[in-house]
Formats: sequence, C-alpha cells, structure tokens
Amino acid sequence: MRTIRIVLFFFIVTHIYSQERPKLGLVLSGGGAKGLAHVGVLKVIDSLGIQVDYIAGTSMGAIVGGLYASGYSAKQIEAYLNEADFDALINDRLPRASKTFYERGIDERYAITLPFENFKLHLPEAVSRGQNVFNLLTRMTLHVSHIKSFDQLPIPFLCVATDIETGEGVVFDSGNLAQAISASAAFPTLLQPVDINGRLYIDGGVVDNYPIEALRAKGIDVVIGVDVQYELAKKEDLNSVTAIISQINSYRTQHQMEGLIYLTDLYINPKVQNYSVIDFSKLDSILYNGEVAAKKSIEELEQFALSFPRTKPIQKAVPPDSIDINKIVIVGNKKYPRSYILGKMKLKAAQKTSLYDFGQGVNNLMATNNFERFFYEFRPLVEGYDLWVFPEESKNTRFVKFGLHYDQLFKSAALVNVTKKQALLKNDVLSLDFILGENLRYNFEYYIDKGFYWSVGLGAKLDSFQSAVDPNVFAPGYEALGGVRSILVDVDQFTNTFYLQTLFPKDFKLTVGAQHRRLKIASQTISELDNDAPLVFINNDLFSFTGMLNFDNLDSKFFPTKGIQFEGKADWFVSGTSEGFEPFLTSYGSIGKSWKLANKLSTTISTTGGFTLGKNPIQFLNFGLGGNVRNQVNNYIPFYGYRPLSLIGEDFVKATFVVDYNFYNRHHLKFLANGGHVDDRLWASGKWATMPSHMGYAAIYALDSFLGPIEFTYSYEPKRHESLWMVNFGFWF
Repeated sequence: MRTIRIVLFFFIVTHIYSQERPKLGLVLSGGGAKGLAHVGVLKVIDSLGIQVDYIAGTSMGAIVGGLYASGYSAKQIEAYLNEADFDALINDRLPRASKTFYERGIDERYAITLPFENFKLHLPEAVSRGQNVFNLLTRMTLHVSHIKSFDQLPIPFLCVATDIETGEGVVFDSGNLAQAISASAAFPTLLQPVDINGRLYIDGGVVDNYPIEALRAKGIDVVIGVDVQYELAKKEDLNSVTAIISQINSYRTQHQMEGLIYLTDLYINPKVQNYSVIDFSKLDSILYNGEVAAKKSIEELEQFALSFPRTKPIQKAVPPDSIDINKIVIVGNKKYPRSYILGKMKLKAAQKTSLYDFGQGVNNLMATNNFERFFYEFRPLVEGYDLWVFPEESKNTRFVKFGLHYDQLFKSAALVNVTKKQALLKNDVLSLDFILGENLRYNFEYYIDKGFYWSVGLGAKLDSFQSAVDPNVFAPGYEALGGVRSILVDVDQFTNTFYLQTLFPKDFKLTVGAQHRRLKIASQTISELDNDAPLVFINNDLFSFTGMLNFDNLDSKFFPTKGIQFEGKADWFVSGTSEGFEPFLTSYGSIGKSWKLANKLSTTISTTGGFTLGKNPIQFLNFGLGGNVRNQVNNYIPFYGYRPLSLIGEDFVKATFVVDYNFYNRHHLKFLANGGHVDDRLWASGKWATMPSHMGYAAIYALDSFLGPIEFTYSYEPKRHESLWMVNFGFWF
C-alpha cells in the first residue's frame, strides 16, 4: 500500500511540476532527548540535497527545527550539541564564578531551599527556570533576530506550545524565535513555564506532539514526518518522575498518532524506545539511530531529492562573538533599580560587548535568586542593537532551607534555616540556622548588602561538640589526672560578631570586625576533687578584633578542577576574664591552586601556616590539627591521618597534595598526602623548614550529591602505623 501511494504521489508531482512546484514540509515531534534523533535524519536529508519548504516542530523538534530553519546545517547542529553541557542547561546550573561569596555560601551549605509565604511552604514551578536554554537559543538565533515573521526565516517555521491556564495549543509563527522555541520545549516539572505577553506556556507536546495539521494549514502539499515517540513504556522502566510524566502524556499521543500518520507522506520512526527523555548523555547513539531510520527510507528520500532538489546552497549560520549595544531599556522592574541590574550584569550602553561576557552577566544576576525570569531581546538597528530587558522580580522574600550532615566530631545533625530578605531594608538579609542533633548549635546573621561598598553584618552563634583530648595539653597542673592519656571534653562556645565587609572584584572579600566569645570547656570523664562536679578547665569571656581577606575563583569548592583559593585571617584578643590575661594574636594563611591533568583527572596543591604572637593562656585557642573537619571553629585545621584536635600548638605549617579522579558521572576517587609541623615557637626555632614531623595519607571515595559531598575516607599515619576510617555526609555547617 505504501509503495503504491508513493508511486501515485510522484506521478502526480511529475505531472504538475511544470505548472507549480509542490511544497515540501517537515514535521518533527517532541520527545526530549530522544528528539536528538531528528539531527540524524536531517543529516541524511542534507546529504541528498533535499530542499525543505516549511518546518513544524514541538518541544525538542522545535529546538532542532528552529535552528535548522534559522540557517544551521544538520552537521553544525550536531557540532553544537556535542559541545553543549546538557546537565548545566537542564538544571540551570550557574558557574560558581557567577556567584558572590554570600551566594556561594548558600549553595554550599543548604541542600533544599523552599519559599515560605503566609506560613505555607511552596514547591518551585520546576527543577529549572530554563534561563540557560533561553540564553543559548538567543545567542544562536541572534543573526535572525530582525525577523519577526517566522515565514521570513531561511526556511519558514512554526512551533506549538500549550497555554497552561486554558490547555489550548497555540501555534507560534511570529515573535521572538528563541522565546517561542523555549515555550514549546518547557517540559512540565523540568523547565519553568515561559511567559509570553502575559500568558504562561509549557511544552507543546501536552496537546500536539506532532504538529502536522498546523503544517498542512500552511498550504504544504507533501510532508516528511519524524516521530521519536514509541509504544508505552513497561512498568520496569517507569522509575523516575520524568518517565512517569512522559508515560502519562504518551496516552493521548499514542491515540492521536493513529490518525496523524495517515496525513504523513513519508513517516520516519527512529528506534529510540530504549532511551528516556533525559538521556542527553547518549547523544551519539540517539543521533545515529536517527540516521539509521532515515536510511531505511533511502529510496523514498532519493525520490524526494529528484522532485525537491535544493536550489539554495546549504547555509552555515555563525553566531556572532560580540555585539554593539546602543541603548538599554529595562521594563517592569520595581524593587531592584536599573543601577542594581546593570551593576550585577557589569553592562553599559554604547559599547561593544562580547556575548560570552553578556551571558556571564545574566548568570550573575540570576545567581542572586531575586528574579523568577529574565527575558531580554536584542532589537537590531542599522548599526548595532538596542537591548530590551524584561525582568520578573521574585515575589518570595521568605525561605526555609534544609540540610543534613554527619561527621565524627559534630556527629549527626539536621539543619533548618529561616531566611527573610528585605526584613528592614531593600538590600538586607536576616538568617537563622537551627542545627539539631547530638550537639545543638545555632547561627544568627543579619547582613546589609552594599556590594562593592562597605556592607554591615551582625552575627551570633553557638558551637557545641565533644572531643577526646590530651589532658597534658588542655588541663596542665591537675595532679589527679595521673597517667591519663585521653579525656572526653564538652566544648560550648558562644560568639557574637559585628563586622564590616567589602568586595573588590567579585572574587575578593575583605572583612574586619569585633567579637565577643564565651568559651566553656568541661569534662564528664573526671570531676572536681571536692564535690564530684564535672571538671571545668575554661569558663572565660574573650574580646577580640578580627580581620580576614579571601580570594576564591575555584570552579568547585569540593571538587575543583581549576582556580586559586587564598584565605588570610588574624584575631587579636585584647581582653579576657581569665586571671593574668595578656593580649595575644593568632594568625593563619592558606593558599591553594587546582588544575586539570587530564579530562577526568585534576590535582590541588595547597599550603597552610599559622603563628601566635604573645602568650596564649587558653590552650583551646591554639591551632588544633587532625581529622577532616572543614567547618572551622576557632583555629581547627584538617590533617588526615590523625584524629581531630590530636596535634596542638601555637604555630603550625602544613602542605597538602590531592589527586582527584572523576571516574564516573559524579563519583570521585581522591588520593591525598599531607605533612607538616605543629609546635610552640615553631617559626622562631626554624624547625618549620625541616622535613615534616607529621605525615598522613588518605584514600577517599566521594559522591557529589545534591545533599553535599558524601565521603568515605581511609587514612594512614606512618609514624605510629595507625589507620583511621572517617565518614562525612552532606555539606558542612
């Protein structure tokens, strides 16, 4: 039947060709990552010299079809797809460099953030805002941004989206091309709905996954259809949210396709049923399956090549690297002024701007989480462009945040945070952490953000934990301890801080302030000689001035592959309630560099040192090394191979070498060596320049999870031939 239909069709075409050339249309279905097969089909079409007169697409079919219609060849699209970071695109992941120190702290502390308004928690509209997708499409279609009617594109084009309020399918054949494609591809729960002229749109596949009827309505005579949907999935494959939603949508699609196939003159159905809608990592095999499916219809396609020969050469669209921005117009901003928006974007009018820098500026702005959506368009002039910006400011100012953590020192803990933006001023943040677990802690902070001017902050926190320590270090003079080598102490420290902070470039931070600490250290292991009460070693109030300088341009805090990190800190203790207190100063500095050795292999080398000026009367404020503690309390420094706080001294120096092998997806193997000295008067004695007196090695398996790094560590200390296993779960807080 199919062969007869094709023969009859080409007989009719040949008969009327001399009068008027029929129009050839191409319809591309939705299907998420499975739609990458469209590119394979287009490669075969290009190789045969077939000229398509109109393209209609939905979802991924809209993305591939829109790029093809704007002048990209199939091979160009394949090349861009091979370079794309689909994980960053889909999850709207912003590079760490786009975030300020405060924003990085949020991302590297809390696993989940939810809006909290009117005493109700609100789930986000989707996993991703879709900003990265829109940014990429805008850049790649900039060369046709002057075209508002999609009929005027190099190949006329339309796509379909769904009005989420009415359930109506809407055909886009004019407007902003990047925005229309983004709306058609806004997969429910994965990508946030797209606002166009006050209406919210989601994936067109919800109502019309194969827009052949819209294509036929354009006067198209002959249609090649590429459909990447397949039969319904089996229950064993319905093991994710996206798979279940895709299955629900497929109920209607399967029924609909029964009638639409008969409207298609050549139906191509790539065998991609074994892939999910998010299998973007399998680009090569999905694209190959598209080529295979097209080549199965090679005889029919060769006949199309004879009847619809290419009369225009295959274009090679090239997105520009930079543009001239003449004027910037911002529409719709209320809470955040023009100066704030342009300042975050580092953007000025009447200057040439690289599109890379412009994209970084958009990232900087979105990293603030002060905007729900950020639509913009470049409106071409005779020379250059006017930039029109339509920011949608976030209505949420209250948030609840959560985290989980476990380590051997602080033990298991759950973190609950309440944050209020614009509590008293437009640019302030009020935050309160409750850390619930074996050791109760809290952290309150009020911060007035002035950006590159001096910001003001107030903080109050409680740190509480237990640790085994050497009594000869922490309790000298207690004769009753005899030959005891280790005791368990309870540490409680209340800290109140007032500070000023400023940024230079975004990666530099300077902080100066004043602190009050109330430090109490007692032991349940031993008691006072006269009344059996817990032995209290320290119960003092301390007042100090503090200063800190940070530089950090690492691409990742926990798994860096490039960048430098520097931290310098000094605490000048000027007053204390202990008998005979004299002022003293502690200071330390750390610098490290990370770089890639190979595709999945990176290394980090760092060195850290600290010193004390004056006599520190409180041994617990000396430098304490050991373990893998990264949540710095006082002067506690990680040192693998030793238990936490097992190396104590007024001065120290340490060097660390790490090799990180990202062997699969987010799974890492790390190999670490650290060595150094810890002693009193280390720098004055010159001992710091000798061979390390302490060495430690570690092998670490780590998973980069959304809860934070999950690490299983085996460490070894060669001097005493001691091994130590450590577990860390989640972000440190």
